[in-house]
Amino acid sequence: MDLVQSYLNDVKTTLETLPTDEIWDAIAVLHSARLSRQQVFIMGNGGSAATASHFACDLAKGAEVAGYPSFRVIALTDNMAVFSAYANDCGYESVFARQLTNLLRPDDIVIGISGSGKSANVLNAIDLARREGATTIGLTGFDGGQLKGIVDLCLHVENDCVEQVEDVHAVLCHLMATALRRAASEPEYTIAAPMAEKTTPG
Repeated sequence: MDLVQSYLNDVKTTLETLPTDEIWDAIAVLHSARLSRQQVFIMGNGGSAATASHFACDLAKGAEVAGYPSFRVIALTDNMAVFSAYANDCGYESVFARQLTNLLRPDDIVIGISGSGKSANVLNAIDLARREGATTIGLTGFDGGQLKGIVDLCLHVENDCVEQVEDVHAVLCHLMATALRRAASEPEYTIAAPMAEKTTPG
């Protein structure tokens, strides 16, 4: 089988294994956050930084519906002056946590995107978010890394190819934004309530 067909087949197979219940839970958490005017923070490195910026745009603009509450959303990847100042002065592993220290409130939503699930700066920020009472969501790949075990809700892409993990993360973000826009624009379209009780992951 040639590379093109093999790659496409692998992505298709990965999409078919996605955890649909967890996806709906994430949509419900974000829908509730929009209605409650909670802040949503998104972060990642490299390709995942691009996904974080893209998802923030999709929530802020793509899910916007006239007459309906808009998302309060920030990609922690996007202020390069602040990002690089923390990286230079405090260490790269602090770039997201230090931003959250200044901005985060209890019950806000913090989304960490890491294909490996091992990015120190993402893990540090999620740890801070948990201590401060925020709800945490992780998008991971490979075996999920440490991120899978410390977030309230994990969308785990079971694939060991970083490019394909990032492909599927983009699909997940578009899927969630589409569902959230539909929930705002169609009164008959309902989204189930968020997780009944936030638990502390092992």
